[in-house]
Amino acid sequence: MNDRTGKFAGDNPFDIARGWLAEAERTEPNDPNAIALATVDPSGLPNVRMVLLKEIADDGFVFYTNYESAKGQELAASGKAGFVMHWKSLRRQIRVRGTVTRQDGPEADAYYASRSLKSRLGAWASMQSRPLSSRAALLAEVAKVSARHGLNPARPPFWGGFKISPVEIEFWGDGDFRLHDRFVWRRSGPDAPWEIIRLNP
Repeated sequence: MNDRTGKFAGDNPFDIARGWLAEAERTEPNDPNAIALATVDPSGLPNVRMVLLKEIADDGFVFYTNYESAKGQELAASGKAGFVMHWKSLRRQIRVRGTVTRQDGPEADAYYASRSLKSRLGAWASMQSRPLSSRAALLAEVAKVSARHGLNPARPPFWGGFKISPVEIEFWGDGDFRLHDRFVWRRSGPDAPWEIIRLNP
């Protein structure tokens, strides 16, 4: 029996996710597109940090970062990631797991160009995740790259996007007496059909 009604209804999980994010943009006070991104290091130890999701495409979830950062290197090594989006105002969350590919073509160029100049220069200046002697040293590096790259810096070759192509998407909604609603969409690969299962809370 299909009892996916209301906010859980739909035949496409990406459409449902976009709808939930659009609602959150009207109710969350800060960063409704924030996700807690999970990766693993070479020893299998997990790493989790907040990043901003920039697009829910028709086939995946896209965010941008420094490829040489800890998360960039871990994503490149494993080719897999997971994340959770949680909205306190809506009392909902989305969990995603899948495979990862780099997005470093024209779409990455366009997104980089849309950022503020200071953010673009900051991407050049920061050796993300590596040791830093002081904030003054970072600001000095920003000044150097500002002089070198001017008012229209090109996207750094070490900075771009990642797309998570999910094999699992779970939609969670808060329920009375902690009897939450959970529906998980699962598939064996990016081109396989979805199976939808209601889970116990």
